[in-house]
Amino acid sequence: MNRERRTFDDDDGYTIADMNVDGMPWYDAQRQERHTAPHGPSTERMSFRQRLSAYGGILSAVGLISLIFGGAYFLALLLMDTLWR
Repeated sequence: MNRERRTFDDDDGYTIADMNVDGMPWYDAQRQERHTAPHGPSTERMSFRQRLSAYGGILSAVGLISLIFGGAYFLALLLMDTLWR
């Protein structure tokens, strides 16, 4: 069964997630060797300012989520206190 491959104008050939997984019916061992990534993960270290910025973003996201859950918890307690008096 030879299916025709579809081509797209905006396809640059970059694979985001390789679905060639060992154990799946479509697994091809030769394909794994042919399609190796042109470059692996970056080995550059982040500067102090970049790390500080990343940690600040993480802390602000965690703080926002904590405020949302804390507010919901407070409102639930307030509602229960009001209804059960």
